[in-house]
Amino acid sequence: MKLQTLAAACAAVLSLSATAAFAAEPVTAKLAQPVAQPVKFIAGGAVFNCEGDTCIANATTTQTYATDTCKSVASKVGAIATFSGRKAFDDTRLAQCNVAAAKSTATTLAKQ
Repeated sequence: MKLQTLAAACAAVLSLSATAAFAAEPVTAKLAQPVAQPVKFIAGGAVFNCEGDTCIANATTTQTYATDTCKSVASKVGAIATFSGRKAFDDTRLAQCNVAAAKSTATTLAKQ
C-alpha cells in the first residue's frame, strides 16, 4: 500500500513538472497600435507587460494560450496583430480575439 501511495505521489509530481515545463514558453501579443504608455495586467493566469506594440507574458500557464486570454488582452490594449507562444494563432482565432477589442472601443466611446 505504501509503495502504491509513493508511486502515485511521484506520478503527480512528474506530471506537474511536465506541465510547468510545457507552459514555460512566453506568450507574445503584437498589437495593431502601440500603447501610449507601459501597461501591466493579469490575463490567463499570467502577468502581461505591454510596451510599444508588444505585450509579453513570461511566467505562463497552459491557460495563457487560450482564445479567452487573447480576448482579455485585446479588450485591455486594443486589436492584436499576432498572438503566439507554442505556436501562433491563425487568422480565425485572431478575429475572435479582436471582437473583444472592438467591443471595448465601442463601450469606451459610448461612455464619452
